[in-house]
Amino acid sequence: MELDARFRDAVAHFWDALERQAQKQREAGKIDAGTRGAVTGGTQMGAIEVLIRDILVDAGLQGLDIRTRTALELPGYYRTEKKWDLLVVSEGQLVLAVELKSQVGSFGNNLNNRVEEAIGNATDLWTAYREDRFGMAAPRPFLGYFFLLEDVPEVHRAVRSKEPYFKVDPIFLGASYAKRYQVLCERLILERLYTASCLTLSAREPLKVDHPSPALSFRAFAAAIEGHALTFRKTMKQQ
Repeated sequence: MELDARFRDAVAHFWDALERQAQKQREAGKIDAGTRGAVTGGTQMGAIEVLIRDILVDAGLQGLDIRTRTALELPGYYRTEKKWDLLVVSEGQLVLAVELKSQVGSFGNNLNNRVEEAIGNATDLWTAYREDRFGMAAPRPFLGYFFLLEDVPEVHRAVRSKEPYFKVDPIFLGASYAKRYQVLCERLILERLYTASCLTLSAREPLKVDHPSPALSFRAFAAAIEGHALTFRKTMKQQ
């Protein structure tokens, strides 16, 4: 229950941070289309980062090994490096990398971009891992994908699929944006592109925090992170 309460508080912080960023832009006289101005500040996930850090520390990892603000770059295979949102590098080993993403408004314009980012980032990391860019990591590094989607009526409406030549996967027929993100997160895990994923649907006023399935809940995400940290500690002690 404490974890659920802390996660709810972290999501509330996300919405507060978005409003503060938007207010700063208004005071500065800047006009930005849609909600883009509120999501470019880069601090809205701060409380969620702190919560994940605390989970890792409770599992026995050293706080100094957990990075959330600086030194977040990892080498890639198809590019020089990629900056992640949260990293753990301990004893010369890559332990964990987490991507934290959100979508507030502009759902149709950004869904495909988010899908391409998620798949591309994971593919790049695992290929670099194959090429020994991260040391002889044991166990295999944890790769996490966290996504917060604004919970408004628009994300629950059926979306038409375009099929000018070939039929799309039936799972997407009439699927809403929320359902499409759920399929993305589930298949990222199924195809082992990510170790675990969390999909959170949230509205600000009144505050609402929900998950489309138990497998994509933050509680399951946190348990996977904790389990990996404990496995890493045990493995390193045996070496």
